[in-house]
Amino acid sequence: MNERQIQKFVQRYLDATGCHIVEKSPAHFHVKLSPKADRDLTNRPYYWSFVDRTGADPETMSLLLVTDKQKYDNQAAAQAEAAQKQQSSPSNAEANSAQTPNSAEAALNRSFGYIHGTLNTNIRVPREDLYFGSRRLNQLFESSRQGGSYLCLFQEPDKRSNSPLDSTAYSAWLGVNMKVEFACDMKREEFHSFGISLATGQCIEQFHDRLLQYRMTPKLPPNVHTAKNALTLVKAAAIAEQTLERKLRNYDYSWAVAAAKRLNEELDTINHYYEPLLESAEEENKPQITEQFERRQDEIRWQYEPRVTASAINCGIFYLQGIG
Repeated sequence: MNERQIQKFVQRYLDATGCHIVEKSPAHFHVKLSPKADRDLTNRPYYWSFVDRTGADPETMSLLLVTDKQKYDNQAAAQAEAAQKQQSSPSNAEANSAQTPNSAEAALNRSFGYIHGTLNTNIRVPREDLYFGSRRLNQLFESSRQGGSYLCLFQEPDKRSNSPLDSTAYSAWLGVNMKVEFACDMKREEFHSFGISLATGQCIEQFHDRLLQYRMTPKLPPNVHTAKNALTLVKAAAIAEQTLERKLRNYDYSWAVAAAKRLNEELDTINHYYEPLLESAEEENKPQITEQFERRQDEIRWQYEPRVTASAINCGIFYLQGIG
């Protein structure tokens, strides 16, 4: 994920959560968080508990989100240099006096990050450098995942009918994105996207790629009617699970056999260590050694035991043109 992709993602996140963007450039955002974003990003449960109990107006935090560190630092250095030259000019002595707070603000900016407003406000805006793997960007991913786990969208028609009496039939699809983890002492992940028609029960794979072909809207377009569902959401979800299960049965699980072999070897190793130790230990020490032995066995099993887990990441109801 490069800087441009991070910039685009952050812009969409801030728009979706209703944050107020005070200032932005291709390298940064200075943003006043919305209550929703503040709850997810600032880790202030006690403050929000106080707000919820008392009904007080919340005071959300401001953040400086830097999406391109090198570009932003170069811009800040150029601005600081220009300000320093302006202040050092004799003809600008009077102006320099008026700009003294700005120079002090620039100094604090270099030390602590961006300073909002004048020094009299004494408010420091924390700076967060966003890059793939950073803690704050992971918070944004998690917040967007929680907020966008479920949605309902309609396909926008290619062109509108000239007659107000015409009506196009739309059918509902349950779209589910699922993650499958293959884990032992190594780990591999796969992502699967299924779409199940609630009208016919048809199940198609790579449904996400199909949705990318359409323009979607959260509002029902004009001259459109929706077909009656023949399946419940529970039944459609069961079809997706059964399809994934059949798919996984055809996989090569030789890695699991090898992992089970390594698990037995590791268990044999600690057995050879602890069993003679228990036999020779005094009675008063045996409970502690047994506890340590069992804990070590559990750790080995957790690390080496092969397992396959599947979980739904997000899902939604998508109304598409035609009866699927």
